[in-house]
Amino acid sequence: MENIINITVEDRDGTTQTIEVPTDINLSLMEILKASEYDILATCGGMALCATCHIHILNGGDGLPAASDQELDMLDTLPDAATESRLACQLYLTDDHDGLRLKIKGTLQ
Repeated sequence: MENIINITVEDRDGTTQTIEVPTDINLSLMEILKASEYDILATCGGMALCATCHIHILNGGDGLPAASDQELDMLDTLPDAATESRLACQLYLTDDHDGLRLKIKGTLQ
C-alpha cells in the first residue's frame, strides 16, 4: 500500500515488533513510537533538548537525513551514544525508509 511502511522496533527489554507507519502524516518518529504505545518520555516535546527519545538505528538508516548540529550536541552528552545513535524526535520517515530497524535507548526517568 502506498504511503505505508513497516519498521521494526526493538524495545529496551529486547522484544521486537513490526509496526505500520503512515508516511503521509507530519509526525516525527518519536510521535509515532509514542502513538504505538512505546514508553518514550519525550520531556522536551521534540525539541532535541533532552535525549529521552534516543534510539539506535540497527538497519536501513542510509536514507535518513544527516543529524543537525543541535542533535549531535545532545547525543554527545549521552554515555551510550554511538555512531548509529539518533533522536527519534528529529526524524520524519518517508516511503524510502521501509524496513527500518531501530532499538529504543532513551531513559525512562
